[in-house]
Amino acid sequence: MSRTVLLCWLRGFLPAPVALKWSERLRAGVGALFGIALTGGVAHLLPGDAFAIPLLIAPMGASAVLLFGVPASPLAQPWSIIGGNLISAIVGVTCARLVHDPVDAAALGVGLAICAMFALRCVHSPSGAVALTALLGGPPIHALGYGFVLAPVALQSVVLLGSAIAFHALTRHRYPHGHALPKPLETPDNASFPRADLEAVLARRSELLDVDLDDLETLLHEMQLQAYARRFTEMTCAEIMSRAVVSITPDTSAQAAATLLARHQVKALPVLDEARHVRGIVTRADLAPSRLTGTRGVIERIFNGPRNGPPRVAALMTMDVCTISARTPIAELVPMFAHFGHHHIPVIDHDERLVGMITESDLIAGLYRQSFEKAQKRA
Repeated sequence: MSRTVLLCWLRGFLPAPVALKWSERLRAGVGALFGIALTGGVAHLLPGDAFAIPLLIAPMGASAVLLFGVPASPLAQPWSIIGGNLISAIVGVTCARLVHDPVDAAALGVGLAICAMFALRCVHSPSGAVALTALLGGPPIHALGYGFVLAPVALQSVVLLGSAIAFHALTRHRYPHGHALPKPLETPDNASFPRADLEAVLARRSELLDVDLDDLETLLHEMQLQAYARRFTEMTCAEIMSRAVVSITPDTSAQAAATLLARHQVKALPVLDEARHVRGIVTRADLAPSRLTGTRGVIERIFNGPRNGPPRVAALMTMDVCTISARTPIAELVPMFAHFGHHHIPVIDHDERLVGMITESDLIAGLYRQSFEKAQKRA
């Protein structure tokens, strides 16, 4: 019996499988490379003695792991890195000045920094290393005094955070990981739970879970819908899609696209080339007046060149379009709709030509229909 307990305990040391695509892992590494390089490069621009302020402090490497590797973590959000690093730097410098024994100062500094981060809701694990750097960084760091809080800590934290925001935006990845998540899809027999119950369960735990409450709630709703949809694997996208799809071309003017949206009372139009291949999608938000006169409007004028013609959808559409095959089981639609930003999914045939469009309403209607048909057969 003791041997079995020991083996179970040892298995706890084994790493859990990483459920992340290799492309995402590579993206995280490239992002950290970009962020650290930019942060260190900015330090070269500081006036004065180049050796007075470190080009990079070690905690920035740990912050890069969170910002680029696990950007959905509550520990990786903007207030966590800025607030956590600044508070820990202040605590570290203060302890270094008041406590002469380095070991006692380090223990007190890290402990107080953790308490302060919890109190200010800015827990950031690398910030513990910021406090230690202020305490054990040696004479150059001690000579900076409270200037250490501004440079390098505040400066490098802001630059690294800015690089993360820019990199995630360029790679179409959601960051900061805000609370505005898509509304969970409901199923006919969805045994949904109140959010208050989830909060009560988490409150009973004696540890902090490194997951956002909104993310956890959304994942549970996705799991419910996935389990429900799995019972209807025989139904394909071709059976629930809308076939009469109104489409446009890249040369269609923004005004004409807006007119079609209003006339047919739809929220999105697929943009097709001559072979009916999907090249993009344009929504009502893309055609809003603020978009036409803002940054996208400038891009459109550059795109049009000297013709200075009316705005066209080529410069307004979203080109990174998620499509699905008409033969795909509808169960595979669940993660696509649950993923942030997907509300209209074009359906293509084996030649990648558009044959239909599926919305959240189409999916729910299909699930209801087959659920009703199965109930009728059982009766």
